[in-house]
Amino acid sequence: MFDALSEKLQATLSDVRRHGTLTEADIDAAMREIRLALLEADVNFKVVRTFTADVKQRCLGADVVGKLNPAQQVIKLVADALAELMGATPPGGADGEAAPAQRLRFASRPPTVILMAGLQGSGKTTATAKLARHLREEHGSAVALAACDVYRPAAVDQLVKVGAQAGATVYQQGTDRDPVQIASWALEQATRDGKDVLIVDTAGRLHIDEDLMAELVRIREAVNPDDVLLVLDAMTGQDAVGVAESFAEAVAFDGVVMSKLDGDARGGAALSVLAVTGKPILFASTGERLEDFERFHPDRIAQRILGMGDVMSLIETAEREFDEKQAIDLQRKLRRNEFGLDDFLDQLKTIRRMGPLTSLLGMIPGLGGHQLRNMNVDERELDRLQAIILAMTPEERRRPESINGSRRLRIAKGSGTNVQQVSRLIKQFAQMRKVMRQVGRGKMPDIGALMRQAR
Repeated sequence: MFDALSEKLQATLSDVRRHGTLTEADIDAAMREIRLALLEADVNFKVVRTFTADVKQRCLGADVVGKLNPAQQVIKLVADALAELMGATPPGGADGEAAPAQRLRFASRPPTVILMAGLQGSGKTTATAKLARHLREEHGSAVALAACDVYRPAAVDQLVKVGAQAGATVYQQGTDRDPVQIASWALEQATRDGKDVLIVDTAGRLHIDEDLMAELVRIREAVNPDDVLLVLDAMTGQDAVGVAESFAEAVAFDGVVMSKLDGDARGGAALSVLAVTGKPILFASTGERLEDFERFHPDRIAQRILGMGDVMSLIETAEREFDEKQAIDLQRKLRRNEFGLDDFLDQLKTIRRMGPLTSLLGMIPGLGGHQLRNMNVDERELDRLQAIILAMTPEERRRPESINGSRRLRIAKGSGTNVQQVSRLIKQFAQMRKVMRQVGRGKMPDIGALMRQAR
């Protein structure tokens, strides 16, 4: 996400760090590099010009010129400006965190109606299912989906499939009915069935046309939505911003769902859409799975871009995946020295559910794109570890120290690995269990000695 932009901005700010004091010429030079980085990221040129002028004014107004070690202050000013560019209000709330510009509006009397709009190929139907799952998981809402895309082949079948995966009810009448009639009927069904939210998946086109806009207007008039969300493909850059402008003129929308943000190395659309249309990004789709969907936090995204990490998102992701009861049970096993490879496998699976390792490591402060590339993170190593453990018997997982040479050969053959890899896992697990046992007893282990033994 934003890898190219992130690398250039971090390099520019690294140059700033090397200055003991800053002159106005130093700030001008930094602004030139930031301007080039944003333009290369396909950010709207008017937005770039305004942004760099604003950041320079903030730097001068903060009186960083001539001060010792002003780099951290400059980085914070750039981070705040980036966050505000994407929709955050300036910090100053009770928790000190910049707040998103807007949230979904829930109706006082359900169902809340959300109308989804966007071009064909933007990921609209998938985003509809992801939003349904998000509302069900985060708010406990009973969600229904209305299948109003009657033009694209298999669109209704796709919504039925992903809707079921998201735990939502799908109201559909095939492809022979008028979409406006389907939307009205679905609203009646959702009201009758006591649904909290109805999400209307509308048809898209390959390009903006009058028929598309006219149909959207009629559906909007028929269901009177509480929110209209526009799904934009982040990977199309400035084209996405142009699409947003066209929709804003014809069918006023309330916010943006940015799809395929995980594949957007440049970031031009995400950084431009609010400034150009006045409408904020509310949600971001960050992967292919239904759970790869999150509220868009501008301040956190800005921190990720600048290599400052995203600890809050990392904590929230961990809280969703780790079960409190399991944590207590794990603590008990550690105290009793009963932690086995089955428990290790459970923890490994939990971590993998949190998302790709590179994404998780990118949330840790100081581990930006450049550092991660140097770390050479290999997801396949986790697959090998899992295969080795699954090739063991339950007794071998419970007591890995009992695994002799013949058993190691059998496990290697069963897991598609070699004896050396099996031996390395057993040795490293023994060292890890020793560390965990010492920590459980309140002792500080000799990490250096353990690392020498594990080699």
